[in-house]
Amino acid sequence: MEESGSAGLIPAVPTIHVTHDVIGEIAAMAVLGVEGVSGVGGGIASGLNDMLGRRSPTRGVRVDVDGRQVTLSLHLIVDWGVRIPEVAQRAQEEVKREVERATGLLVQSVDIHIIAVSFSGSGGQTDSPGVER
Repeated sequence: MEESGSAGLIPAVPTIHVTHDVIGEIAAMAVLGVEGVSGVGGGIASGLNDMLGRRSPTRGVRVDVDGRQVTLSLHLIVDWGVRIPEVAQRAQEEVKREVERATGLLVQSVDIHIIAVSFSGSGGQTDSPGVER
């Protein structure tokens, strides 16, 4: 004997989709909290967008998602005098931890590209276009 209303029905499984922009924002906020990182930059294209008044909160962060696995690439400005390999490693660890915690996705890799050095310390100015602080 079958229960009425449930015969042959497949229960709907709700899906949650976290956009690339949200993942990028999480990564950017996480890396800006790392001591020795003074900014996230996106190069010439972001510099042009800034001039046109179009700022992107995820510039300098590239996100690739394959199923439940995420690969991230971040372009960073570091403070003068820091040990770059140590700052880069802390940045990788913090971004991985925060993105996995916030999204439930598995971070496969976090590639760090140092694009500039800030000579004014944290939050200082650099000559690099497209720099977010």
